[in-house]
Amino acid sequence: MINVKKCVLAGVWFAAALVPCIAAAALGEPENSVQADGARLHASLKVTAHAQYQLHEMQLPSGTLVHEFVGTDGKVFAVAWSGPTMPNLRQTFGRYFDTYVSAVRGKAASHSQLQIRQDGLVVESGRHARAFAGRAYLPQSVPTGVDIGELR
Repeated sequence: MINVKKCVLAGVWFAAALVPCIAAAALGEPENSVQADGARLHASLKVTAHAQYQLHEMQLPSGTLVHEFVGTDGKVFAVAWSGPTMPNLRQTFGRYFDTYVSAVRGKAASHSQLQIRQDGLVVESGRHARAFAGRAYLPQSVPTGVDIGELR
């Protein structure tokens, strides 16, 4: 017998990925795409320099915070989000979105957590009563010396 709860929850995760909410620049894209999105979305943008990357923090009108991590090569190597709404994952993941969708289809989702670990893409996402949080990163693009745990 099919576990109905797991099927429903997997459907919710998939639907959340397709909901057209406000988002930010895409993984693997250049830094100027972060700045353009911030202006277009009327989001406040704060940039903080770290030794191996720059952190671009956007406060979206929905209240969701989106962090984008830009390496010294000028490209977004990770994104993280937290807030009352999910970002538009199609826009946030860019060319990696189809990889994400394929991985979600083949994975049984728990009621509050989703983890995808592939060679080219890692996604960790969770939810709890109108609170969404997660991150996605490109393992091959994370600068040497950056602790993955910092990417929040």
